Amino acid sequence: MIRRWKSFLKIQILVLETDRMRNKKNKSNRKDELKTRIVENKRVFTLYIVLRLSVILIMIAQFFNGNYENFFLCILTLILFTIPSFIEKNYHIDLPDTLEVIILLFIYSAEILGEIRSFYVIFPFWDTMLHTLNGFLAAAIGFSMVDILNRNKKSSFQLSPFFMALVAFCFSMTIGVLWEFFECGMDIFFHMDMQKDTIVTGISSVLLNPEGLNRAVRIRDIQSTVVNGQDLGIQGYLDIGLLDTMKDLFVNFIGAVVFSTIGYFYVKTRGEGKFAKKFIPHPMDMEALKKKPEEKKN
Repeated sequence: MIRRWKSFLKIQILVLETDRMRNKKNKSNRKDELKTRIVENKRVFTLYIVLRLSVILIMIAQFFNGNYENFFLCILTLILFTIPSFIEKNYHIDLPDTLEVIILLFIYSAEILGEIRSFYVIFPFWDTMLHTLNGFLAAAIGFSMVDILNRNKKSSFQLSPFFMALVAFCFSMTIGVLWEFFECGMDIFFHMDMQKDTIVTGISSVLLNPEGLNRAVRIRDIQSTVVNGQDLGIQGYLDIGLLDTMKDLFVNFIGAVVFSTIGYFYVKTRGEGKFAKKFIPHPMDMEALKKKPEEKKN
């Protein structure tokens, strides 16, 4: 009986030691993979560090100034910065440097420059530019997901280049619509102004029809708007977010069309287009990544 227990304990110790060595080896491999990625993507890593330090400094300033809303916005930005590396590490999908740079700059431009530095107000084109870029990036993500499934031998998922481009376009437009839902919800429930207002000099509405008919009545050359007896001091009527929403969806549409077209020709020529490669993620070659650290050691 004692001999059996001794044998059992020896086996358990051996198993634990094997697991410990395996975990140690895995940690070493992860470190080597991280070092390899940093060496290969020096520009992206440098940009990431610079943007991150900038956000941390702004976050500290916002905290001491008592702007806690902006403080938490900085925290959100830092979390969003980790998304590209999270995708690469956990899903083994290689994001091209150009795409990763655009994603990082997009996050910084939208949250830090747009919201905290008020670029949305200072530069009227800022919101339009970012919504166009959002349509482009969302189409890139949608296209990449379909492309990875298409190239996976285990998957029975096969689409023609046209339908791949169509899926990318629909995915981008869906993201754009969901974002407008979010903006509308924030304006209604939290009394924000994410759907920026527009000053117009004319309106048409069936509610103004004195006969109660379903026929729009047009008011032209509006010079001022008065609310509760107070003149708002604007030379026209205040449109509440409608035109801004339509403009955002339209430029999102343009971004989606541009990338869907790029993606279509990328699949048609499969790898010949150097420009498209800069924006389309692809699965990592894990065997090649494992060999690199071993080659350096040897």
